[in-house]
Amino acid sequence: MRLRAQAQRLTSAAGQSKPPQVLRDVCGLQAQVLSAAWLGVRARSRGIQMTDLDRALNQQRSIVRSWLMRGTLHVVAAEDLRWLLQLLGPVFVRAGATRHAQLGLHDALKSRGVAAIRRILTGAGPLTRHELLDRLRSQDIELDPKTQAPIHLIGLAALQGILCLGPARAGGESTYVLLDDWVPPAPARSRESALAELARRYFAAYGPATVEDLAAWSGIPMAEARSAVIGARSGLSEVMIQGRPGLALKKLPPVSMPAKAEVRLLPTLDTYLLGYRRRDLAVSLPLQRRLQRGGGWLHPVIVVDGRAAGTWSLRRIGRRGRLTVEQFEALSKAVRVRVDEELVDIARFLGIPVLPGTRGRSAHRPLAGSSDQ
Repeated sequence: MRLRAQAQRLTSAAGQSKPPQVLRDVCGLQAQVLSAAWLGVRARSRGIQMTDLDRALNQQRSIVRSWLMRGTLHVVAAEDLRWLLQLLGPVFVRAGATRHAQLGLHDALKSRGVAAIRRILTGAGPLTRHELLDRLRSQDIELDPKTQAPIHLIGLAALQGILCLGPARAGGESTYVLLDDWVPPAPARSRESALAELARRYFAAYGPATVEDLAAWSGIPMAEARSAVIGARSGLSEVMIQGRPGLALKKLPPVSMPAKAEVRLLPTLDTYLLGYRRRDLAVSLPLQRRLQRGGGWLHPVIVVDGRAAGTWSLRRIGRRGRLTVEQFEALSKAVRVRVDEELVDIARFLGIPVLPGTRGRSAHRPLAGSSDQ
């Protein structure tokens, strides 16, 4: 688990890095909830500021948000977007065909809709979803806003390399921009080259892991996952993971063995838990149910030396927040101190005073450094 935690930048060895480097190292973070992705970056780069992320996304455009792995929203380094889209886009365009038909998005409508989105954003982006739908309606493309048809058409345009998410409006509403206006062009890769690069990047960020893990994380078919591993084989070594055959980089950095426990508070939908087919290395099977929030969502998790040790939540109360910690079992005093340090750092990152909340299972002292009792 220390190897995986270190590969995921969840140890002190990671230090401080700029947002694009963090996202390159982990090959992107899931970003349906952008604030959760930002908390994931915070956990992987000491001292990073929210303003660093906003600047990288909206001004420098060195990181970008679009539909990628598993057909879900991710935030990645801008230099990785085009080759990932070229590789993954066709997979999820095909996979979405049945759902599109259920939503009334037949082939002719999809073709007209994507072409119209390109024309509209060429002259008018960035646009919110409502603004984009209004302009589509003016071109006789009617989509029921009460269904998922609009977001599926927008996602299709993203997977085809037409658009990506742009700067958020005041209040946090997402906008869409023409991809070619937002991200520089990049040389095309062969599919074989892109698959090999995907495998190299995956095992660098998630290894030791299995071919099945690569397929589950990326969403590519198992046959392509095997091809990806074959293409990257020269840089990989075979290892055993709890009696199962797995793979790791041949050239691994030394594993850091700090004197103190390595504690990180990870957000919901963090890639550390979503990046594998099985989670039992990080979370024992009896505890996995306690991570579930329903609907495929996971509680934010406390990770100690690579293993889940509890959950946490943050509830906004006006301009303040209340943090609640639920421990799976009694934590040592030293680990509790590190948990409190993480809570204080989350308050710093969010720029809000944080009140201590309830503590589950075992006593946990009030949030260190909080003056709002």
